[in-house]
Amino acid sequence: MIVTYPHFEPHFPRDQWVLPQVLEHQAVARAGRPALSWTDEGKPLTFAELNAEVNRYAHGFTEAGIKKGDKVVLYMPNSLEFVLLWYALTKIGAIEVPVGEIQKGAFLQHQINLSQARTIITTPDLIGRIADVEDNVALLERCYVLGSAGGEEPSGLSRVAMQPVSVLRSGNTENPGVRITPSDIAAVLYTSGTTGMSKGVLMSHSHFYFFAEEDVQLTGLTEDDVYMTGFPFFHGNAQFLTIYPCLIAGAHCVLYPKFSASDYFGRAERSGATVANLIGATMAFILASPPADHDRRHRIRTIYSAPLAVDLAKKFTDRFGPIEFVDGFGQTEISNIFQTPRGAYRPAGASGVLMDQWFEVKLADPETDEPVPEGEVGELMIRPKVPGIITEGYLGMPEKTVEAWRNLWFHTGDAMRRDETGWYYFVDRVKDALRRRGENISSFEVESVVRQHPAIAECAVVGVKADEAGGEDEVKVCVVLNDGATVDMAELIAFCDKRMGAHMVPRYVEVMASLPQTPSEKVKKKELRERGVTPETWDRQKAGVTLESETRQARRA
Repeated sequence: MIVTYPHFEPHFPRDQWVLPQVLEHQAVARAGRPALSWTDEGKPLTFAELNAEVNRYAHGFTEAGIKKGDKVVLYMPNSLEFVLLWYALTKIGAIEVPVGEIQKGAFLQHQINLSQARTIITTPDLIGRIADVEDNVALLERCYVLGSAGGEEPSGLSRVAMQPVSVLRSGNTENPGVRITPSDIAAVLYTSGTTGMSKGVLMSHSHFYFFAEEDVQLTGLTEDDVYMTGFPFFHGNAQFLTIYPCLIAGAHCVLYPKFSASDYFGRAERSGATVANLIGATMAFILASPPADHDRRHRIRTIYSAPLAVDLAKKFTDRFGPIEFVDGFGQTEISNIFQTPRGAYRPAGASGVLMDQWFEVKLADPETDEPVPEGEVGELMIRPKVPGIITEGYLGMPEKTVEAWRNLWFHTGDAMRRDETGWYYFVDRVKDALRRRGENISSFEVESVVRQHPAIAECAVVGVKADEAGGEDEVKVCVVLNDGATVDMAELIAFCDKRMGAHMVPRYVEVMASLPQTPSEKVKKKELRERGVTPETWDRQKAGVTLESETRQARRA
């Protein structure tokens, strides 16, 4: 029997999948309950207080001439004001364009220009970066600055007009009453741009709501929960996988300036968090932190980890206590397509089962779009069953939208396989897949083995060109060691040889202080591929290290 995700009834009807309507409902239904806290110190804003503060900024935006459909860039680090300004823009039908504070130079210029925004909101520390590109962002007209020193008028830009954010805070706490529909665009979120300049994903209000509702269902979030996050607010993980789900469920959301591995469970204890979130290598970073008294003094029941590093999950629960891990698989463009039913037995390495209430999918040959046989690896292609739950397209890049929507299917670029019971398994990004000695190799699967080595904190596998004529890819693994750890390369290769096929065992190993990452914690594999074999790269062939499996084959021959 094929397993699919249990069908569910969203908390709000589809004609109310609009953030301002959700906030205004909670401001009445849960008026006095805690909604948002900035760190675990001080008094939280209640839902009624949150709505009133958001309305102040909404009216301030309107008085400043910002109207429905206008795009406003939020170029700022995590702060309570970030959420208030984001919510306020949705109140008047304006479009939030969050840009990571890590961006600068050509990348910042690209994202501002692509957005076509005339208004940007930032902090004093980031004005210099805007000044560097000011001459090349012709549409930008005004800049509001949060927390200007001493309340003085901000300065630093020559053409763009500057004012403190405080001028946007009106005295009017009433709901603005702007008519907004689920199909109206709520935000433009930028992709990580691992293979090129980032694309702006157009997200309607219904798409934004649905993605958040999926997280509510996945984590079993209720008004009695406390959900904490320190991940960047410009990224979807914080926005529609933590902050917005709390608004839908009426839960208390505790916000932090940034992620902290060493204080992760300290924060959990102080905030009373019951639900949390991990991405990428963060689970490994937490495990690498020194043991502390607060390791088990917390209330966390569920962690949404995407992707879930199954090889680390047992180590995690052994140290930090019984925690349920849940996982979902999707993209900013398409919401979660697969999720793990809570309490269900999950096969090792599975990403989840199909949410067939909402989507149809196929695994196909990326060259022909023809379905692959059951059990084989193909590119994930999807179609929604109801309108408004995936992207409207890429802002200002119609050719990219057409490229993704070929043959009436959205092409995700993810290589996956499905087993006979309906569980889907992520294999690799289609462009990250390796082929060696006629065999396809999943970098994801090689990484899952290497990461089990006690000296390894994190790793990334890429294909690099072989040195012999006509050769295919050779496997290179870039590793980050645990603090104070060392690794014997021959021993690492032997470790891999026992746990994977000979064709998968890395030939090259390079120890790095850190892996290059995008602002959303994804490894920049394109950069690692371009790095190739360096003087610091260890080569098992040159070192004369042979594989036991190859030795056995030679003996049989």
